[in-house]
Amino acid sequence: MTARIIDGEAIAAEIRVSLKREVEKLLLSGKSRPGLAAVLVGDDPASHTYVRLKRKASAEVGIESVAQELAADSSQEQIENLVHELNADPTIHGILVQLPLPQGIDEEAVLGAISIEKDVDGFHPLNIGKLAMKGREPLFVPATPAGCITLLKSAGATLQGANAVVVGRSNIVGMPAALLLVRENATVTICHSRTKDLQSVCRNADILIAAIGRAEMIRGDWIKPGAFVIDVGTNRVDDASKERGYRLVGDVAFDEAIEVAQAITPVPGGVGPMTIAGLLRNTLQSAQRLQGYMGEAML
Repeated sequence: MTARIIDGEAIAAEIRVSLKREVEKLLLSGKSRPGLAAVLVGDDPASHTYVRLKRKASAEVGIESVAQELAADSSQEQIENLVHELNADPTIHGILVQLPLPQGIDEEAVLGAISIEKDVDGFHPLNIGKLAMKGREPLFVPATPAGCITLLKSAGATLQGANAVVVGRSNIVGMPAALLLVRENATVTICHSRTKDLQSVCRNADILIAAIGRAEMIRGDWIKPGAFVIDVGTNRVDDASKERGYRLVGDVAFDEAIEVAQAITPVPGGVGPMTIAGLLRNTLQSAQRLQGYMGEAML
């Protein structure tokens, strides 16, 4: 068996086309353009790259994006004051704080300062709390975990009743992904560094989401034949054959897993594109909600 590739690039492109169309409809109705503010503290190169990519993608679908940059030695008060200013700005419909924040900053307090109505990253404690509660609906769901579910559904995975294993328990991916799978009526196991006999747990998974942050940790013989595999990891490994001296790999040994799984996401080109598309979708939905405009359902 050779697994089908779940093409996140193609699916995200469809979402962006839908978003651009809905932004145009919003403007034609007389409402203002969706606005997204990214708060960037410090000089972390990866964070600056992520923000540039988000701003570029925003422009492509017609969303106004602004970067609010603060020095690495900014105080807790300065960061939170900036967030409060953005909360009060009617032209801003979504606020994201690029993580990680510098050492010594209370990340939870900063995220908690974001208005729940503008929390397009979905990390506000109230949004996460509602995601975890039966019968409650968060205003926003974190984009990467939501993208994982979209990719699974696009690949034809049956979520209801499935044995789903999430490897990784981060607040950004692992935990919300597990909560979303529970909402889809899957039976979910969350694994981590202290899980006993991790290989056996993974081998029992109809659906496997890998978000552990370790290059090619999950081998082909860890995967149940016919499983659906979503690889969230993005890791650099040395590769002298590449001009840049490295290549990107996921948390799953792709060349092994593709011979066992039914469907699998590549790295890059799988989950990554879905993350930005999901963030933009949340921003548009926030602009629609805050301006009293009901848009059409999107992918």
